[in-house]
Amino acid sequence: MSFSVRHEGSPRAVAGLSAAEVAAGLRDGRWEPTDEVRAEGDGAWVPLEDAPRFAEAVADVAPPPRKVHPDETRLDMNPLIDVALVLLIFFILTATYTTLRRVLDLPPEPTDEKGKPTQTVRFQDLKDRVFTVKVRMEEGKPVIKLENRVVLLDEIDAAIQEYVRNTGRKEMWADVAPDVPWGIEARIYDAAKGADVHQIYWPKGK
Repeated sequence: MSFSVRHEGSPRAVAGLSAAEVAAGLRDGRWEPTDEVRAEGDGAWVPLEDAPRFAEAVADVAPPPRKVHPDETRLDMNPLIDVALVLLIFFILTATYTTLRRVLDLPPEPTDEKGKPTQTVRFQDLKDRVFTVKVRMEEGKPVIKLENRVVLLDEIDAAIQEYVRNTGRKEMWADVAPDVPWGIEARIYDAAKGADVHQIYWPKGK
């Protein structure tokens, strides 16, 4: 019995092939499992993969390798994570340094060579050179006075800078009550440093 083989749906066919030749063509890659075969005298075309006569030969044909298309929508997060970690470390170190500097910059009480406190500086001796910042707690809230003018805590930076610019005085007498929270005192100290105040006097006992 001879067979005819054609590509799927093609009007042209190769006729006069034996079953062994058809099977060999499958193994050699000449024919594909989807190509159609018809026995001589039979009017029906069937795919080789559906023909029982060639099932074994079709099974021996290795399927073509699957094409892998690169996924262009995939986002590599590794560089973003690296940058985020570097920024996080930078902010942690910066915050730690700022906190330490705020504590370490406070001037210690001066002492003489024998370890005894030096003579206390009096306001009367400095009143012509300094400007005063007075802080008291009233009803649980801080009241800040810059030369007897009440100033809000949020405005202390601008107020000190303006006063230093207008008067030229760069020494400050900080009269801060003992019950004033440390954060407010530190804020005033930072504001004075930001206004280029080079000397701050803290009354004894604070």
